[in-house]
Amino acid sequence: MALLTYNSPTTHASCLRRSISTGPARISTGRRRPPRILTDAGRRRQGTILTGAGLALLPWLGYLAGTLPPAEAAAWVTLDTLEAAALLLAGTRLLRGDPRHRTPAAAAALLLLTDACLDLATATPGPELTTALAMAIGAEIPLAALCATLATRPAHQAAAPHSR
Repeated sequence: MALLTYNSPTTHASCLRRSISTGPARISTGRRRPPRILTDAGRRRQGTILTGAGLALLPWLGYLAGTLPPAEAAAWVTLDTLEAAALLLAGTRLLRGDPRHRTPAAAAALLLLTDACLDLATATPGPELTTALAMAIGAEIPLAALCATLATRPAHQAAAPHSR
């Protein structure tokens, strides 16, 4: 209690008193970088990656449906169908330059991370776990990182009209 009284701003005149209406103090971390704007070439490349990944999942869905027991197949096929839909939607919107790619990209990131976690949690030790690790490290986590980056990137600011 004595420590609180000693450090109280009301007992030390050198401390600034902030009223409730004043916003929180901002601490500068140094130089701020301007947000990176996605170029047309970068947008096309990332859109192609997402669209290609979504298309690559389509034959995988057939493989899962044909090789897993029916109860497991329903769960995995549903999860991978949602991933494919989100990747295809985000990728095609990105290719068209549609700014609405962020929501499906965020959904794809979440679904891909979920898939990686479930694959690792349900894999038996041995080749199945090795395959799950390879898929998580080689495909699911990098794709989720790309989707998360696309989902959180600030919107491209429209150019100000030219003044004459």
